[in-house]
Amino acid sequence: MTASVPATGAKPRASLWTWFFRIVRWSTYAAAIITLLLVLHKAAPPRVETSPQAAARAEEKIEQAGRSAASGMPATLRLDETELNSYLATHLELGGGPANSAAAGAEPSVEQARSSVRDVKIELVGDQVRAYVVFDVHGKDLSLRLEGKLRAAGGYLQFEPTGGAIGVFSLPRSALERAVRRVMDSPENSEKFRLPAAISDLRIENGEMVVSYR
Repeated sequence: MTASVPATGAKPRASLWTWFFRIVRWSTYAAAIITLLLVLHKAAPPRVETSPQAAARAEEKIEQAGRSAASGMPATLRLDETELNSYLATHLELGGGPANSAAAGAEPSVEQARSSVRDVKIELVGDQVRAYVVFDVHGKDLSLRLEGKLRAAGGYLQFEPTGGAIGVFSLPRSALERAVRRVMDSPENSEKFRLPAAISDLRIENGEMVVSYR
């Protein structure tokens, strides 16, 4: 009498697929948790210098360029990193409150974003600007780092991102470009980026912000 051999082929295959999907599922959970921790971890701010003397120099340069433009004379304003940050520290009104949610399907407005900003620091490196911004989001400070090029086009300020991160989580450049375009081109925000009529150009050059007046 021949002994029967139990059919065991199907069960190991099913177990293999079960373990495969478990590994994928838990890997997805782990990746989501790690991403969340990276987003919530506030990046260290850059070291930028500020001083009352630098703020006063910036004020004087801005007033002098404005007077020249008002008299019909072309002028060029140059601010270095210390002067720019010192001027922003004394003139930028920060809300510091929690971010207000935009309506469903609507782009967040500049005012909504500004109202939640707690800190801003600017680095000028070569021909690029690096902005470090801290937002209050439901009582939690989140940091945003953006790097890119500033320019003027058609009377509007334009920003071309080359890199960025939320917390210490780096953002893909393609996603940054789409987000910046949606914010800057939305009807609610586009006029916020219109430059004064006297300004013909704005750029970063050799570690300075250069503003050209007509």
